Amino acid sequence: MSGLQFYQQNFERRSFQNEDLHHAEFEQCRFEKCVFQELKVKGGKFINCHFDDCNLSLMKLDQCFFQNASFHSCKMLGIRFDLCNDFGLSFRFEECQLNHSCFFRVRMPQTQFEHCSLLEVDFTEADLSHASFANSDLSNATFENTKLLAADFKTATNFMINPNTNRIRKAKFSALGLAGLLQQYDISIED
Repeated sequence: MSGLQFYQQNFERRSFQNEDLHHAEFEQCRFEKCVFQELKVKGGKFINCHFDDCNLSLMKLDQCFFQNASFHSCKMLGIRFDLCNDFGLSFRFEECQLNHSCFFRVRMPQTQFEHCSLLEVDFTEADLSHASFANSDLSNATFENTKLLAADFKTATNFMINPNTNRIRKAKFSALGLAGLLQQYDISIED
């Protein structure tokens, strides 16, 4: 499949683990219950693609291009999104497991993370302006010099964000989530 182009195709229950997707282009394609686990892809393009119930864990995304890609109920453990081509990079994640993934210095304003597991995800120096973390678990996620302007954490849980080392102006938090902003001050918050 190296260098091949696919337009408006559906892939169902397919394993891509032993396929060469280097420089392959997928536009308006749908992947359902597909396996990409540990696949190495260099320069692949996924434009307006939808992934549903796929396993992409430990996928190697060397200069891959994702534009308007949506993921629903996908297992995406340990992915280095920081190695993607950042031109026009845009995602939407719903009910996905993104634990141990890395978004270091990734520009992805307005990204939606809905009902996601984001355990130990690295968001260091990422631009997550206007992002939404609705009902997502951010246990041990790293936010350091992260741009979180107008980001929505109202229903997010288990986050720890230091307001002194992150840009959080106009970000939204619930009263219950304030403890995640005050953790570094070693103070007790009680009902």
